[in-house]
Amino acid sequence: MKKLSVAAVVLLVFGLASPVQGATDLSASHGFYEEMDYLLEREILQGYPDDTVRPDAEVTRAEAAIMIGRLKEFDGTQRDSEFTDVSAIQEASGFISAAADAGLIEGYPDGMYRPYETITRGDMAIILERLFIIPFNVDVSFSDVSENMEAFDAIKKVVGANIAIGYTNNTFRPNEAVTRAQFSAFLARGLEPEFKNDATIENSYLRDKTKTYVYDTETGVQRHVYNYVPTRNGFTMGYIWSIYEEDGSLLSDVLEREAREEYTIGYPRSEYYIDLQYPVEVGQTWYVDTPYAPQHEITDIGVTVETAYQTFTDAVEVTVEADQEEFMTDGYTYYMVEGFGEVKSVDVDGTVTKELIRVE
Repeated sequence: MKKLSVAAVVLLVFGLASPVQGATDLSASHGFYEEMDYLLEREILQGYPDDTVRPDAEVTRAEAAIMIGRLKEFDGTQRDSEFTDVSAIQEASGFISAAADAGLIEGYPDGMYRPYETITRGDMAIILERLFIIPFNVDVSFSDVSENMEAFDAIKKVVGANIAIGYTNNTFRPNEAVTRAQFSAFLARGLEPEFKNDATIENSYLRDKTKTYVYDTETGVQRHVYNYVPTRNGFTMGYIWSIYEEDGSLLSDVLEREAREEYTIGYPRSEYYIDLQYPVEVGQTWYVDTPYAPQHEITDIGVTVETAYQTFTDAVEVTVEADQEEFMTDGYTYYMVEGFGEVKSVDVDGTVTKELIRVE
């Protein structure tokens, strides 16, 4: 067998060729075509000399550092690094060194980085949580993820940020290798709300993050906009739903989060409330005998609900129990629709307190 030169091996492993024009092995039918195309256009993802991008090839730790470095516009000039197995002769050394200096990647206790090893989904979650600075998480109960795992908190955050999602059998597979297409999808979701829409559970109640939702409420018209807020009142934020009053003034920011256990609405660095407990079935109850909120119960499914925006025929009816003694409420009913979240809320006397009137 003819031996490849060291330079050729490095080129094949790290993929430092010019941006692919044709990407001959990336068809429009690939599940992550749009995400990869998006990164190719931005030159965050680059291909190989043979005009391929090898979407299903596993990503090495060096390739991950390269893509992160291009995204952050780091200086990729080859140089020695803090790792004993990454020297200036390696093509990826500059990006590895810069990403390590920025605190985005780490090596092993023995001082090595192991650039040729594949990156796992758990490692990926840790890197993405640092890269996109995700301050909020969602409660998850993956059967293969435990609290003593290094990636535990990071996994909760990337799921909460709609960057990653587990599998339908309630696993996350933290030790499974990540492909170039998968890593591209994770990066694209961290950058663009459009791609976050794809990281949802089946039959999701989350709203479309590329649209604006307008509601008529008991306190006036409100516009809910999904936008990037670097900081608010000195706190790191990130992508979040912001609620604006009719005159354009900010009312508040809210978090809309969903896992396979529940759909929640909350406030940054404050309390959150369960709007829907899964599975969605009549008789499902939550906040039973708790001090946090009055009892909620799914009382009907497939309900027809008229709103100023449109008539929905597949709403879930949730009834909130009257509890004047502890929560000062006469009770009310609200309606949830897949892809829209809450579309209407009605007091026991028939007064509409919230209604979707427009989607822009």
